[in-house]
Amino acid sequence: MLDMNEVIPAVIPIDIAEGYRVWYSTRLGGYCDASFGYANMSARQGDNNEAVARNRSALHEVIGSAVRTVHQVHSGEVVLADEVNGDAELNELEADGLVSTRDDTLGVFGADCLPVLFVDPVNHVHASAHCGRVGLLNDIIGQTVAAMEFKGADRAEIRATLGPCICSECYEVGNDIAMEFEKHFPGTATITRWGGAGIDLEKAALFALHHAGIKTDNLVDSLPRIAAATEYLAPDEELAQLCASDGEGPDVQERLASMRNVMCTLENPLWHSYRRSTRAKKNVSGRHLASIGIFNGED
Repeated sequence: MLDMNEVIPAVIPIDIAEGYRVWYSTRLGGYCDASFGYANMSARQGDNNEAVARNRSALHEVIGSAVRTVHQVHSGEVVLADEVNGDAELNELEADGLVSTRDDTLGVFGADCLPVLFVDPVNHVHASAHCGRVGLLNDIIGQTVAAMEFKGADRAEIRATLGPCICSECYEVGNDIAMEFEKHFPGTATITRWGGAGIDLEKAALFALHHAGIKTDNLVDSLPRIAAATEYLAPDEELAQLCASDGEGPDVQERLASMRNVMCTLENPLWHSYRRSTRAKKNVSGRHLASIGIFNGED
């Protein structure tokens, strides 16, 4: 159990299927400097490694297991995590998808890219995928589903949920990139709130899930739980303190008042956002974790 004098990460749980749960960490409840977001979970961002390790340990205590991750490189590569015993070895493998049939908790780092979490609860195969623009073009969703099938999953039984990511109104990429993305994922080119060409990662992921044979009825919506958690955490003093000192924009009241989409990592101050950081002319940002694992029903 966590010592009550210790920091407790603010984590949003989603029950994706019987016996399986998804967890989204936030920027709240951690040991890192505000410039990285207190609850930065990635040791690859130039942050204090000891502080990150304490954050990961605290997250482990909250969700009941250590989160297994890889070195994300915006690829279409998928690792069979249940065939790699050491967490340190797994963490060095360059890939963007993880699949397991064991009791592993699999995680995806995020700070604008879309996490997609999967499970076939009938055949006991679960997976995570890091779905940025380049990863989607590299068919990371299709490759993850294929790896699940290789491990015994039935595409008709696979459930999936989409986590927080930068939204179509905020993800400005330039006209050439948007048009190239549109060729692969029709209907995903957008105009952002600043008037430039953008893309819709969520719509592209839904297109890829459909193409991979995932049933629409098997998509679990993370939005209601995230919206409720955002409303609950909005008056939190720690969030106000973080927004006052992270160097990424106005105070918490102004950020929340201007927020249109709670799932958008750039808009919602609960999430880490590389784009929000760079728009503020910062050169550092943290990462949250979207994870999936076996859940025994005991919080």
